[in-house]
Amino acid sequence: MTPRFIFAPDEKTQLFQLLERSSTSPYTHYPAFSQEINELLHLVPPRFIKLCQDIRHERATQQQRIHVIRNCPMDLVIPELDPDDPVRDKYLKKTRFISEAFLELFAQLTVTPLLSYETRNQGDFFTDVIAIKKYSGQLTGFSDSELVFHNDRTAHKVRADYITLLGLRCPDDDLIYTGYIDGVDIVNNLDPVHADYLRHPHFLTTFDVFSRDMNKQLSTSEKHPILSNTHSIRYLDTMTYVASEAPVEARDAFIAFKNAMTRSQCKRHRILTGDLLTFANQDGLHNREKIDILNPHSAASRWLLKTYAFKDSPTAESFKPFWSNNRTGCVID
Repeated sequence: MTPRFIFAPDEKTQLFQLLERSSTSPYTHYPAFSQEINELLHLVPPRFIKLCQDIRHERATQQQRIHVIRNCPMDLVIPELDPDDPVRDKYLKKTRFISEAFLELFAQLTVTPLLSYETRNQGDFFTDVIAIKKYSGQLTGFSDSELVFHNDRTAHKVRADYITLLGLRCPDDDLIYTGYIDGVDIVNNLDPVHADYLRHPHFLTTFDVFSRDMNKQLSTSEKHPILSNTHSIRYLDTMTYVASEAPVEARDAFIAFKNAMTRSQCKRHRILTGDLLTFANQDGLHNREKIDILNPHSAASRWLLKTYAFKDSPTAESFKPFWSNNRTGCVID
């Protein structure tokens, strides 16, 4: 994909120096960290403020649901992490938080409050897409494998409206792409009769292996529709299936949905170091494709910093009953 915006060197330097003023760890004191960034908003370069306003407008008017920003400010030193437990190692080695500050700034300027999960990385609002050795080859974002088309946290009751990824370490010699299929395209490729059956709770989704490891009580979602609203989707390829008691028409609709995915346009982006890729999680499906891996070791060290976000403040407030220990935005699985 062509970047929607590229930071000029002087803009990047200016914003980096601004974000350096934040001294609080987002992993131990997120509310204070978020407030520090909020107090810097009036000093942000005008061109970036205008970009975030444009992205909000394009999302709201359904003009565009995926955007790329290039040459973003981020930490100068990206530590090598222990593949056995990269999250614990990050807490020890990562002592500067420019990358987290930039993601928080983007969330505040697009007015999309961040979301976290109580059982994932201690409820952190900034999580890592990085290979963990024990999950090698498995169906999870924390593996070194490809990923099928899906929404993040498909089986969970609370799911992000937007996902944002910042490339911290993206090897130059490996071709790894993130693909995105828009829900509008999928619905347009469906017969209305099939679409109607997909809007009823005839389907189940198995929780991914990482979620099950973090919370042993998780197994399978409640019965749910695949389509909702106009073109929202709840689907994890190979893990979403038709409930045994569903009518045969639901099975036909399920096959039609998979065919519609194949016929829909897929936008692909290779995230480079310093790229920000942001897209609608529930209004489309995304995947990970490994096109050409010249160095498996360096590919396994690929590190993206990720945030989940609600589409707006009222949506975030509507999930208040799920807050964990009154931590705004941190939900119980």
